[in-house]
Amino acid sequence: MSDAPVKPFLIAKDTAGEVRLTVRETRHNSQGYPWVTNRLVEQTFKTAAAARAYAVEQFGAKPGEFASR
Repeated sequence: MSDAPVKPFLIAKDTAGEVRLTVRETRHNSQGYPWVTNRLVEQTFKTAAAARAYAVEQFGAKPGEFASR
């Protein structure tokens, strides 16, 4: 298990080539193990910059909170 924290926003291309945004939430159980839940945003984006702008506007994302694949 990795101790590295999971970035809360993942920007990746899907199989159709569209850019998608996934919002990830990390919680810990009573023993301290992380549980990460992923929620895919239904909207697609033309660029990663557009996905970032949407995350900032809708979720209050800050620089450094993004991961890409």
